[in-house]
Amino acid sequence: MAKRKSRIQLRSGSELDGLREAGSIAANILRQCAEMVAPGVTTGTIDQAAADLVTENKCVSAFLGYRGFPGNICISVNEEVVHGIGGTRVLNEGDIVKIDVGIETPAGWIGDNAKTIPVGVIGGEAEALLASTEESLYAAISNAREGELLSSVCRSVEECVQVHGYTVVKQFVGHGVGRQLHEEPQVPNYWDEDEMRIRRFKNPRLQAGMVLAIEPMVNAGTEDVLILDDDWTVITKDRELSAHFEHTVLITSGEAEILTPRERSYSTAAA
Repeated sequence: MAKRKSRIQLRSGSELDGLREAGSIAANILRQCAEMVAPGVTTGTIDQAAADLVTENKCVSAFLGYRGFPGNICISVNEEVVHGIGGTRVLNEGDIVKIDVGIETPAGWIGDNAKTIPVGVIGGEAEALLASTEESLYAAISNAREGELLSSVCRSVEECVQVHGYTVVKQFVGHGVGRQLHEEPQVPNYWDEDEMRIRRFKNPRLQAGMVLAIEPMVNAGTEDVLILDDDWTVITKDRELSAHFEHTVLITSGEAEILTPRERSYSTAAA
């Protein structure tokens, strides 16, 4: 990942207007891409549609060209965790596909969000994984309040999914969002004090004006991952399914404001 700013930015006023606009655009593009998911559709078709939508909104992809990434969005299927590249792969009934959309507005603000979409009818085990992963995202958001430590947000993801026997990916994390795609702080989906010191992760007390991309990446099997020969696509080491959900949120004096609004895919009861 690119070098992150060393200081956590606090946004206010017109900056928040810019971030709300960016988040809304990113959310709408994700929604339209998700509506395209169906058996027989290629990942490249969805990637190109995303490129067209980004252009229609007078934005640019925040991912295309980022450290050489060749896709307009990240589109990852089944055992692919994140950073999948759209191409000739055909979606089949029963697959799950993760779509991650990041855009930059003409004013220079970033919107970033992701969700996992079933392709047609999926199996019960896959459905349970998606429901639990989405639930962990909202559990984390519920802890994203002014005065809380960042660790409360991070820890809640793993606590939510491990009761179902799932694991969180530890190699990749969420992040601050603003004028750069990746800003401070890093937002892992777990919290271990000793490991955090080794990895030099900060544990700030959350303040109003912080903007965070919270993005649980949850595996049905082992937490271990591999990177394919394309140097981007991350897969589960045991080839079990993985799910990914992400929102960009603003820390406020009360409940966090979701800057990438969408309807939930699964009810709390389903998770």
